[in-house]
Amino acid sequence: MRKPRLLILIVAYNAEKTIKLVLARVPQRLAEEYDVEVLVLDDSSQDRTFEQSREVQRDGALPFPLHVLFNPINQGYGGNQKIGYHFALEHGFDFVALVHGDGQYAPECLPELVRPLRDGEADAVFGSRMLERGGARRGGMPLYKFVGNRILSRFQNAVLGASLSEFHSGYRVYSVAALARIPFSLNTNDFHFDTEIIIQLVLGGMRIKELPIPTYYGDEICRVNGVKYARDVTKAVLVARSQQLGLFYDRRFDCQAPPVANAHYQPKLDYASPHTAALALIPAGARVLDLGCAGGYVGAMLRRQRGCRVTGVDCFPLGPGVELDAFLRHDLNDGPPPVNMADFDYVLLLDVIEHLASPETFVDRLRDALKLAPKTKVLASTANIGFAINRLMLLSGQFNYGKRGILDLTHTRLFTFGSFRRLFEQGGFRVLDTRGIPAPFPLAFRNEKASRAVFAVNRWLIKLARGLFSYQIFFTLEPLPSLDYLLQEAHLQSAMKRDAERLKAAAG
Repeated sequence: MRKPRLLILIVAYNAEKTIKLVLARVPQRLAEEYDVEVLVLDDSSQDRTFEQSREVQRDGALPFPLHVLFNPINQGYGGNQKIGYHFALEHGFDFVALVHGDGQYAPECLPELVRPLRDGEADAVFGSRMLERGGARRGGMPLYKFVGNRILSRFQNAVLGASLSEFHSGYRVYSVAALARIPFSLNTNDFHFDTEIIIQLVLGGMRIKELPIPTYYGDEICRVNGVKYARDVTKAVLVARSQQLGLFYDRRFDCQAPPVANAHYQPKLDYASPHTAALALIPAGARVLDLGCAGGYVGAMLRRQRGCRVTGVDCFPLGPGVELDAFLRHDLNDGPPPVNMADFDYVLLLDVIEHLASPETFVDRLRDALKLAPKTKVLASTANIGFAINRLMLLSGQFNYGKRGILDLTHTRLFTFGSFRRLFEQGGFRVLDTRGIPAPFPLAFRNEKASRAVFAVNRWLIKLARGLFSYQIFFTLEPLPSLDYLLQEAHLQSAMKRDAERLKAAAG
């Protein structure tokens, strides 16, 4: 079996005093377990960092290949890393270790840091200065940096649901396969690159392992503006969390594996939602056509709890273990499915309309399909673009689609209460009932008590201003008689009246 290929990436800027020593400290015993190469990336230094590195290269002082590259334009701390990781991807390495050219992180720790990757225990390994109590301060970390590190790391853990001892160590080893799965090239070129790549690993479900490392602060020049760095880190974490909540979208943090078919449309059965509203309205034993059934979970619940007969329709298959009375694979962009609508008491259109290419065309065709089923009720829901948070975002100049929520990337049309009503009324339906649905705070909050409290406030606010505080819109509808039907009825009634007149005349 071949040895795993390890790239030791040394990012350097104005490090002429330390670069030779850093290279000399790379443990030679790494070559026993790995096919090792070293890459020094000089980020347009103004001193002799490149020349010093080239001297080591020419002398052949290292027992493994050494590459020395010079950026003609300074790329910044994050930008320099991007080039190194791209090098690792392009050259087929298995692991890449990040080392700083100023000697702040001990190269002697590399064998221990790489081992969890070799053993398949992690996708990334971070050297932490905070795992050993008091070690950071003994190693010379200034008090203000220590306190700032602790505060920021606790904040980042709380927001992202992580449990790292610190987010701000620059000593890291990555699996190159893990790097290939995240869009690190979109990250900042600034110092908070390290935070953004952690966010990507966390969102991507990668395994991160921390190991203790010694702390050393020498006479190197600190080029990090602490206030700006803290602000940038905080912003990145909040943007990522907002994206998880469906309030924002940034391609940097689109790191989760693609869902299987429509699996990201989760059943919302434990709190007020279009699903629970439909369940409350449909009586036992009803015949239900669930258009865009998204896994069939609502239909399965109707069968179990109400004894309903349910036919599901979707272009994706049913969820695992879901059973309905019938199921049709059908794309609703082609119109309603080829079924007899008179066979159903209720038609469900829960969070479906906004995904269609032409909602108006679909509603017209649905009305035509229901012309012989005037007693069939339609239950329809959609997201409310007039929701307060969306209005605030627009006020601040933000309009961002996301992975889910009101501005889901798959939505083709957005509605308010008024435009949703016009859609159906102009399509030949009568709106029997209108409801506002609160935001799905139980999905957003990890704390159950907090989610219940905010949810209750949202329901109360809906009573005050439905169009402003409703996250979703829910309508109960019935088809109006079509012009064909009304004309036929007029002919029929006229014929009956004429017959009645003739009978009356004959009897008189």
